[in-house]
Amino acid sequence: MSSGDGVRERHPVSAEDAARAHHYALIGRLFHDAPDSILIAQLCRAEVESTDDGAELTRAWQVLRDACNAAYPAVLKQEYDTLFVGVGKSEVTPYTSHFVGDIAPDRHLVRLRQRLAQLGLARRAAAYEIEDHVSALCDVMRLLIEDASPLSEQRQFFNEFVYSGAAAFCDAVARATSASFYRDVARYARAFFNVEREAFEIEDAGA
Repeated sequence: MSSGDGVRERHPVSAEDAARAHHYALIGRLFHDAPDSILIAQLCRAEVESTDDGAELTRAWQVLRDACNAAYPAVLKQEYDTLFVGVGKSEVTPYTSHFVGDIAPDRHLVRLRQRLAQLGLARRAAAYEIEDHVSALCDVMRLLIEDASPLSEQRQFFNEFVYSGAAAFCDAVARATSASFYRDVARYARAFFNVEREAFEIEDAGA
């Protein structure tokens, strides 16, 4: 995902928001493609810290990091392709419009494209994923955070286009018969999305 003019001004963000952006970047990267040996090594070395965000996310992050210790890139690539690419049809589609039950997928995608245009964002010319790919949505949230966009703007995009489909997508991955490593990825992502939803609800109630 990129800005319409190719340039986005960066603003200082808090340590908390930097951590949020990092979570979105990591989730987006893991669902974009299987992790390579470099990323696996980085995750193995990453510290597990208890946070005020809740025990669920801390536990999920610990499980994911432990899974990386026994991971092999070639095996993860095969698992990723079976789950999300497939031959003819993937076991789980990574396009979140298919998980939004209250609106047809094509109408949801139209709304998403309209909202991205309002935000000055567009799909990169070289990108093959449609805009509702879970990785692309995580990238948008990362950009909004790094650009210090108003929380109301972040909350609106998260509620309408991220949580509405990504939560059910994560649940589908966790249930998938071909998932092993990605079951842990999905649970980590779901735990983080839950933390985000709760934080936005608290912020909204205090507004």
